[in-house]
Amino acid sequence: MIGTLRRELVDHAIVMNRRYLRRLLRRYVSDYYHPCRIHLSLDKDSAEPRPVEPPGSGEVIELPVVGGLHHLYARRAA
Repeated sequence: MIGTLRRELVDHAIVMNRRYLRRLLRRYVSDYYHPCRIHLSLDKDSAEPRPVEPPGSGEVIELPVVGGLHHLYARRAA
């Protein structure tokens, strides 16, 4: 997890102080790491399971996560 945090978060942010780093880590884990990021040990599923969206359910849209550092792709309802 330490390497993941460094590569996916800290290397792309300017950390000014400890309070900002804690807030950034909290947002990363709650908004991206558990609900969105795939894990190989979970057969490429996220820690919080999400429903499979069939191709006919709308166009794919991009949603910024963690201040735009990462993105979640979902289907917009038709």
